[in-house]
Amino acid sequence: MKNKVRWGILSTAKIGREKVIPAMQKSDLVDVLAISSRNPDKAKETAAGLGIKRAYGSYEDLLRDPEIDAVYNPLPNHMHLEWTLKAIDAGKHVLCEKPIGMNAREADILIDSANKNPELKVMEAFMYRFHPQWKKAKELVEEGSIGKVYAIQSFFSYYNVDPANIRNQVEIGGGGLMDIGCYCISFPRFLLECEPVRVISIMDLDPVMKTDRISSGILDFSDGITSVFSCSTQLIPYQRVQVLGTEGRVEIEIPVNTPPDKETRIWLYKKDKTEEFVFEAVDQYTLQAEGFSKSVLDGSPVPIPLQDAVNNMKVIDAIRKSAEIKTWTNI
Repeated sequence: MKNKVRWGILSTAKIGREKVIPAMQKSDLVDVLAISSRNPDKAKETAAGLGIKRAYGSYEDLLRDPEIDAVYNPLPNHMHLEWTLKAIDAGKHVLCEKPIGMNAREADILIDSANKNPELKVMEAFMYRFHPQWKKAKELVEEGSIGKVYAIQSFFSYYNVDPANIRNQVEIGGGGLMDIGCYCISFPRFLLECEPVRVISIMDLDPVMKTDRISSGILDFSDGITSVFSCSTQLIPYQRVQVLGTEGRVEIEIPVNTPPDKETRIWLYKKDKTEEFVFEAVDQYTLQAEGFSKSVLDGSPVPIPLQDAVNNMKVIDAIRKSAEIKTWTNI
């Protein structure tokens, strides 16, 4: 029986080079065997720098490698569907960066392909769900530590006005909602384990790049339960999540970009006490790779079902539509 999954990386994207690949290489379940780029020299340079054995000058060549079991797809958003489908056609398991596609229609196409190949594992890479701080936050909600949850608030921002950056190119899926707002939509869905029924939103577009530089929205989960969020690509970097219930509140200090080399904290606030939970330094990208690889090795379901990615994309679509028509939009 194999004890490692042999991985191939589609592209030399920054998130792969600097975060995901080094984290994957820490796991005993992972062998990052190959990396590819449309620039052969870039592939060779990156492979050498990261100690990867094989470098391919095209994505197609990597997918043809019979020794690669699984593929990590960190390509720009508009290429997620195309190359995840090609990887599935090549018989590879796929871990695809978020968001899973450009819209819910693409997500539906992908899940149809995955359903036709049930032997292959396909998952959206929402790494935050693997971090112990989020597991604890969910545990506190589920055990009723803060009573009935009625409100979830999230904020996520950074500052980037470089028009050459893929996050600022609207035609390839750039903008705040797709890049970081997808987390703010995923958070309440993860904690509540249900889907919003309608949304209302507002977007402020960059006058030159036309990407949403600030997006805010309200997700209505019915029965008075709401989630409110704002995300921005042109504000001071900040991130926070608040989960408020009838008997208490949970605050998550660094909900997304948790440092792999430092402790992280969440707080439980109640009427008569405040409790701090401190988590040892862990790399959530390593935990994500291990969770996915374990599913490949033992044939178990992936930690995050692909339907979750489809449902998240449906909310993103509704947020965009609401901003256009300036009223509530049903999911």
